[in-house]
Amino acid sequence: MLVVNGVTKKYKKFLANDNLSFTIGDGEIGVLLGPNGAGKSTIIKSIAGLLRYEGDIEICGEDNHTIEAKRLLGYVPEMPALYDTLTIDEHLEFIRRAYKVEDTSIKEKLLERFELTDKRKKMGKELSKGMQQKVSICCALLHDPKVVIFDEPMVGLDPHAIKELKALFQELKAQGKTVLISTHMIDTIEDYWDVAHIMMNGRIAATKHNRADSSDEKSLDELFFQITEGKSSDEAKKEE
Repeated sequence: MLVVNGVTKKYKKFLANDNLSFTIGDGEIGVLLGPNGAGKSTIIKSIAGLLRYEGDIEICGEDNHTIEAKRLLGYVPEMPALYDTLTIDEHLEFIRRAYKVEDTSIKEKLLERFELTDKRKKMGKELSKGMQQKVSICCALLHDPKVVIFDEPMVGLDPHAIKELKALFQELKAQGKTVLISTHMIDTIEDYWDVAHIMMNGRIAATKHNRADSSDEKSLDELFFQITEGKSSDEAKKEE
């Protein structure tokens, strides 16, 4: 479970996150939607423990700054941060040893799934943005985290990797994991989400639950365009 409670983050005078609170439960896929600059990446980085902030964040009941919480968390950043002179295999081996993962077959399965097996000897500086992203995803999943956060995970990926990643989201959900996906591309999340938070100007402007018994007549994309552009999805598509 992921709990964000009253998180505020300022960059000098700029208020990037304004008293954000939300919870993503076990076996749930949560989505943060919003245009660029809405504050999505800031809260993702705060959850990952990379930023200082006011408020509280818990990973499976543990403060997110603790070693226990970090062992339970997998993080895929918006921009992959690989070492130039380490190979793909060395990146995953570093993570495997850091988290004391004894089962080496997990690494091999991830490499195969994301079509990296025959490229395992390539160094970080030789990889395209899409390949770097695939390595970043593999590193985040190698230690079998309970909570996984993705920041714009599909940018730069090829169609096969996108297909595998979407399947992976649902597998993580079925395994009882907590998944949080941040994106500004609403068409990439399809219908596998459980709760969506639409962000504007550092705040959550609306929350929609994906339930059959929901009384909300507006679809997620209609709500999204209404909030972010002040228009319906049909109106937005006519202008494209």
